[in-house]
Amino acid sequence: MSSGTVDHFSVIGFILPLILWLASLVLGIYIIVLVIKLARRGITALDLYIFAKNREIRERYESTGREEL
Repeated sequence: MSSGTVDHFSVIGFILPLILWLASLVLGIYIIVLVIKLARRGITALDLYIFAKNREIRERYESTGREEL
């Protein structure tokens, strides 16, 4: 081989792992974003559930107090 030619196997050996590494990095970041969105939705749903339960408990005990008066 002359000094001006490029060894294709060395280029593929460098590019392919780089592409796989970048793909796994992008996929990892995407999964992290999805998990954060899911956690935020879960927190919102939990807040709504706690609010509804507190309102239910408040109405139950306040209504019993009104009947006694």
